[in-house]
Amino acid sequence: MSLPPKRPSRKPAAPRPAPSKPAAGKPDAAKGQLHPRNRHQGRYDFPALIKASPELAAFVILNPYGKESIDFANPAAVKVFNRALLRQFYGIEHWDIPPDYLCPPIPGRADYLHYLADLLASGNGGEIPRGAQVRALDIGVGANCIYPLLGNREYGWQFLGADIAASAIAAAKTIVQANPGLAGTIELRQQQNPVHIFQGLLQGDERFDLTLCNPPFHASAEEASSGSKRKWRNLGKLDPRRKLPLLNFGGQAAELWCQGGEAAFVTRLIAESVEVSQQVLWFSSLISKASNLPGVYAALKKAGALEVRTVEMAQGQKQSRFVAWTFLSPQQQQDWRQARWK
Repeated sequence: MSLPPKRPSRKPAAPRPAPSKPAAGKPDAAKGQLHPRNRHQGRYDFPALIKASPELAAFVILNPYGKESIDFANPAAVKVFNRALLRQFYGIEHWDIPPDYLCPPIPGRADYLHYLADLLASGNGGEIPRGAQVRALDIGVGANCIYPLLGNREYGWQFLGADIAASAIAAAKTIVQANPGLAGTIELRQQQNPVHIFQGLLQGDERFDLTLCNPPFHASAEEASSGSKRKWRNLGKLDPRRKLPLLNFGGQAAELWCQGGEAAFVTRLIAESVEVSQQVLWFSSLISKASNLPGVYAALKKAGALEVRTVEMAQGQKQSRFVAWTFLSPQQQQDWRQARWK
């Protein structure tokens, strides 16, 4: 593990203005389009994927439009497909997850990271800070370790991945140790108290340029199960011949649901971020439900965030966004960047 970065110099804090409102007008992502730097534009080249990962050939099908695809209702197919994508696009040779853990859609995960890079660049003269001087914290890294893998490969950032599940941390460590060059750039750490997010996890002298989080979406196990069944029904409409699974093939309880769902988790995340407000430049979290945004903004105002940004994203028909916030004044942000990125 590398030594923690030096504490950024800070001038006496000025009186806190009200948090900035999200910019109105044109969204960040054109409708249905991935971020311009996202490697997963257009249709996949299945012959190239199969050449690099021959095991994928057994799972390729023709969709109702006569195009090569995979059956996204088949958990084995999705896992092998992800493994092939990581190998071809990011040079990750060894990737696997235990049964019943969340198998993430890689293009959408990559989009989050690219827009976070733009967020850092917006205060850095338009230049994305790259390399090990940038450190990010992934809250809920999961067994798949996907954000640290993509963020390190795309921008060379260092990551701390945190999770409450020992099994998830163990699986993520296996991935990191199996791929040369990652062990010194990705650290995994278990949050021993599932009631807390930051408290008890971070050391007092640690600094992070970013935090990111894909919070549990559902408010109960029953709601998560209902959502899975609805997803399978929608997939079945594409091809009635499919034999669909009865239960969600990806996701442990902590990955899928928590008491109060996404809104409650993000509210707790915001409240705890106040306690480490000087240790992080930009906090962020995905917000899947647009209806949760008013509550998020209210929580940020109560917490005293100095700047709030909402970034829209899109992947096909799916619309998403993340909210980012900071407790540092413009001068403190400038001091932070000069101390860490120059």
